[in-house]
Amino acid sequence: MPSRGKKYVDAAKRFDRQRSYGPGEALDLVKSLAHAGFDETVELAVRLGVDPRKADQVIRGTVSLPAGTGKEVRVAVFAAGPAAEAARAAGADIVGADDLVAAVDGGMMDFDIAIATPDLMGQVGRLGRKLGPRGLMPNPKTGTVTTDVGKAVTDFKGGRVEYRADTRSRGVVQVPIGKVSFSRQALLQNFRAVVDEVNRAKPAAAKGRYIKSVAVSSTMGPGVDVDVNALRVTDEELDGASA
Repeated sequence: MPSRGKKYVDAAKRFDRQRSYGPGEALDLVKSLAHAGFDETVELAVRLGVDPRKADQVIRGTVSLPAGTGKEVRVAVFAAGPAAEAARAAGADIVGADDLVAAVDGGMMDFDIAIATPDLMGQVGRLGRKLGPRGLMPNPKTGTVTTDVGKAVTDFKGGRVEYRADTRSRGVVQVPIGKVSFSRQALLQNFRAVVDEVNRAKPAAAKGRYIKSVAVSSTMGPGVDVDVNALRVTDEELDGASA
């Protein structure tokens, strides 16, 4: 285990690490424990009772965060003709076909999301060794292979994020749900959206307890465990959440 800095250690001593908290209380703790000199990202980690190495237990998709991500998302689109024009009109940061394939093959990775039209996937597929390890390969399951690239660009720039159960971590889904500067209400909205989506994505092959553990943390802060028996965020909680 890597050594932790003094600020991290001090933050970890300021709450009971043996206890699980309700979503709102856990997020309040994450906000109060953040200590970096920048606006840290708040991340939700859900450990699932699945084996994502098995085809019938793969968990992957996208979810729209109602309060957005708090991050400027750079979108690259592999498209030509009218689709390329639609991508540019929607605000894509990089648009191209053969030229973009060549640029990425040469090492250009100045983007966070890659979207492609189906007709260009034959060329984009050859970039698997470049895009795959970074989780950037367009995929129909995540809505990043589509004929409606304009809508996809708008969605991802507006707060849609990808999620997947990582095979290396044996079923952990990690999703950024905002920034420490977000209000409690905004973070709770995004928390609920992700938990609802993960539950919706439960595969029929999953046996036993599906959601095994949940934690929230900031970029530089300690993880705070969330009570898996109290994950539901009600409308009343959102209405009553303070900034």
